[in-house]
Order: sequence, then structure tokens, then C-alpha cells
Amino acid sequence: MKRVSILFSILLMAFVLTVSTARATEFAIGSTVENFKLSDINRVEKAFNELKGEKGTIIVFLSAQCPVVKAYNDRLNAVVADYQSKGINFIGINSNYTESLDWVKSHAEENYKFPMLIDKGNVLADKFGATSTPEIYFFDKDSKLAYHGAIDNDRSGSNITSMFLRTALDEYLSGKSIAKNVTKAFGCTIKRKE
Repeated sequence: MKRVSILFSILLMAFVLTVSTARATEFAIGSTVENFKLSDINRVEKAFNELKGEKGTIIVFLSAQCPVVKAYNDRLNAVVADYQSKGINFIGINSNYTESLDWVKSHAEENYKFPMLIDKGNVLADKFGATSTPEIYFFDKDSKLAYHGAIDNDRSGSNITSMFLRTALDEYLSGKSIAKNVTKAFGCTIKRKE
């Protein structure tokens, strides 16, 4: 009986490691996002293909309660203001099961000028391997992942030395390869229903 228990534990750990590794590597740079549909904060179904930008699309995982997201709101809105006119659209995704629709709607309407979609059951977050808020996925005009990670290197905004997202967008829009196409996203964990 003890051997069966040990064997079961080993197999369970191997399965968890495999699933975790698959989740983390499933959406690599160059992967193409398929058209997906989620409901927005008004319960209207929206498709990626109808929201994407002419030159690219940023999907940003957000939270209504995360203090790190709140610290980034002004900086994120500045990026939106600077790049929407250049053909880059933004889509917010809320995958936190702990946040009610009313709460998410209120937060989104007060803070953002881009659509906020609700990812019930963390389907999109799981597909992308998203783990934190805010977490950025920038898809080029062909819907291929070109940048994944953080907005910049400082959660407080008081000591920014690397503007990862702006640098990636500027390189992309000027026709250059994105030199640093993956950075570590940080913030609050996405609250998944286990």
C-alpha cells in the first residue's frame, strides 16, 4: 500500500510539472492567437478579430483589486493614448473569479478607454499561460505574439529605468526586430478557481 501511495505521489507530481510546463510554454513568441470570443463588461460577446488593431493588438490581463494594477493605471493609459493612434489596439482581460462583474465594470469604466472582457473559468489566461496582473501580450498585425511581459521595470513608477512595452512597440513600428521580446511580468496573481 505504501508503494502505491509513493508511486501515485510521483505520478501526480510529474503530471503537475507537465501541466505547469505546458502552460508556461504554450504561448511562445511567434505563436498565433486564434480568434476568441468573450463577453465584455456589458455582457456583449466580443471577438478578438473585431477588436484587434490594424498594426497590432495588446492584450493586458488586469484586476479591479490589485494594488500593482492600480499603480499602473496612469502609465497604461498613457501608452494607450500614444499608440492607439498608431494602429495598436488594447484589450483588457479580467480572469479573476474573486471579482464580481459589477466591480470589474465599475473599475474599467473609471479607469480605461479600451474594452474589458471577462475570462470566466480562466480559459484565455490558461491558454496564454498568464499568471499575473498586469501582464502584457502584444500581437503583431498578423496576430503573432511579438512581446510578452511587463509594462516597465518599476511597479511604483518612481524609478523606471526600462520601458519594456514602449521600447518593444517603437522597435516593432519602426520595422526593427524587438530586441527584448520577453520580460518577467509582476504584480498580483490571477485568482483562479481551483
